[in-house]
Amino acid sequence: MKKLDRRYLERLSELYRTIAEASTEIINLNSILNLPKGTEHFITDIHGEYEAFSHVLRNGSGAVRKKINEVYGRTLSEKDIRELATLIYYPSEKIALVKKAGHGPTEMDDWYRVMLYRLIEVCKYVSSKYTRSKVRKAMPEEYAYVIEELITERNDIADKQQYYDSIVNTIIRIGRADSFIKAIAELIRRMVVDHLHILGDIYDRGYGPAEIMDVLMDYHSLDIQWGNHDIEWMGAAAGHWACIANVIRFCARYGNLDILEDGYGINLLPLAQFATNTYGDDPCEFFQTKGTETIGNEREMNVRIYKAICILQFKLEGQLVKKRKEFGMEDRNLLEKINYGDYTIELNGKTYNLLDRNLPTVDPKDPNALSKEEQYVMERLEGAFVNCKRLQRHMELLLRKGSLYKVYNGNLLFHGCMPLTEEGEFKEVEIYGRRLKGKALLDYLDTLVRRAFYSHNPEHREQGKDILWWIWCNKDSPLFGKDKMATFERIMLAEKETYEEKKTPYYRLIEEDEVVTRILAEFGLEGEHAHIINGHVPVKRGENPTKCNGRVLVIDGGFSKAYQGTTGIAGYTLVFNSWGMRLIAHEPFTSMEDAVATGVDIHSDYVAAEAYPYRLSVGDTDIGVKIREQIDELEQLLEAYRSGDIAERNRRRRY
Repeated sequence: MKKLDRRYLERLSELYRTIAEASTEIINLNSILNLPKGTEHFITDIHGEYEAFSHVLRNGSGAVRKKINEVYGRTLSEKDIRELATLIYYPSEKIALVKKAGHGPTEMDDWYRVMLYRLIEVCKYVSSKYTRSKVRKAMPEEYAYVIEELITERNDIADKQQYYDSIVNTIIRIGRADSFIKAIAELIRRMVVDHLHILGDIYDRGYGPAEIMDVLMDYHSLDIQWGNHDIEWMGAAAGHWACIANVIRFCARYGNLDILEDGYGINLLPLAQFATNTYGDDPCEFFQTKGTETIGNEREMNVRIYKAICILQFKLEGQLVKKRKEFGMEDRNLLEKINYGDYTIELNGKTYNLLDRNLPTVDPKDPNALSKEEQYVMERLEGAFVNCKRLQRHMELLLRKGSLYKVYNGNLLFHGCMPLTEEGEFKEVEIYGRRLKGKALLDYLDTLVRRAFYSHNPEHREQGKDILWWIWCNKDSPLFGKDKMATFERIMLAEKETYEEKKTPYYRLIEEDEVVTRILAEFGLEGEHAHIINGHVPVKRGENPTKCNGRVLVIDGGFSKAYQGTTGIAGYTLVFNSWGMRLIAHEPFTSMEDAVATGVDIHSDYVAAEAYPYRLSVGDTDIGVKIREQIDELEQLLEAYRSGDIAERNRRRRY
């Protein structure tokens, strides 16, 4: 640690005014260094599956149940443990179910009393690894004093049991048991998981991304690594037309237009009217939607909207490819490659017939040009996205808590991949005239993303918006990781060979120790306990989610129901506590109602683990590094006080 100059020490003395105050803080900080490391929870590729996400978040990927077992595993039955776990996960719903069972006042009071004592014991246990100050800050304000009394050992009271009984009985007698149980259950969940990592793809496919974002808005300690689907929504929120079209296409494809209309209040009426007027007599047989139970007129409306927005997307992306020649995506300007005489297209030297030839809005002389009606629709949609307050709040969270990557406690976190050459070197990528690779590339892209929202320079703001689309679908994007996004081919062509999307070299090379070591070193990480943790690509049935002897952990196992036929499970999550790491595979979640009624949990299996030779403390974490820096600064202040270089404040001089 470098020696601090006098000016800095003077400023520090304003906070710690005397030798006593500085010494006390050094003692406090040293004690924190020796506390057990807090638990980190890693979740990725949620894809809008709100109920499954909510449950995994509430149970901490099994961490809450593990703590209950450690407290009560030898004294309570499996049924009682399940009931207690459910009460911690869903206190309001569980209490309502117990009341509905028709218990009388005496029975209900007895149930309250038993559950309160059990919750108090669990709360004591999970809080023991933190300082009293941290626990106090986490407590709900309404019950902070009462909870602190109940979970703190009081040696100054002769009959402690009578003291605790009087508190519990009073809570029940005055009718505050329901509220108190909710408060202490929330505190337990918060103490079990100290920090949450979301490794991208909150959005698309599932029905509840807005609800997920609302939960994350209130989460106590969080970071987010953007996924390609999050970036696409960020582009839409910034008013980028190609990103708006992609967002609507996904919602239409998976029968989730309600996400836009109900979740975010996006007015789709102009698009619906345009789709009806343009494709009202078109069966749209090649634009069928997935995952929807709509029938009759509503289904017909959905497929028309789907076709309308797909054609708009093809046009807008074609315009963007021509505008940004530096993106190197001329091969994706597909509407201009169509022979409108016979509706064929040549790709990679082969000619293919289009499945759908009814393209009334496409002008063969200028295929990417928007019609007057399409222009109007996009202007209205841009206004709806940009002016949606709930959406903008959610995007602000992604910007405030999010980034392209995160280095945290010796691990490198990102959603997708690292652009590499076939030989495993960092691939140099040109972005707006700058050639970058490795960490420098990701840092520059991160800067450009923020320009889309915050820059006052119109040119920079436009560059930022366009780069959001580039990150969404370019072959060199660290969030995409494939040679192309074959949306056009999947819809318009029958031949599967045309829409094969080849993964970039990263996914093959992460089994090579030399490559993984090089990537980690690029971000300042080394040693046997450094890992790459990412998601993005579903882990197929039978595939190992750990790569390179456990140095790479791929934790996307398929939260999305659309993937579960391929993965066979409902997602991987990761827990990193003071004893090591546990990679956890989850079975599909049924519903919150089932969990409350029967105590059924998501069945989870530990598929991989890495145990440390000693229990990790706060001193072994990034926070520990910062605390040691603080201690060093305070010790320099102490030395300055004792030498007389700096005078203690609020203290009389000795004569």
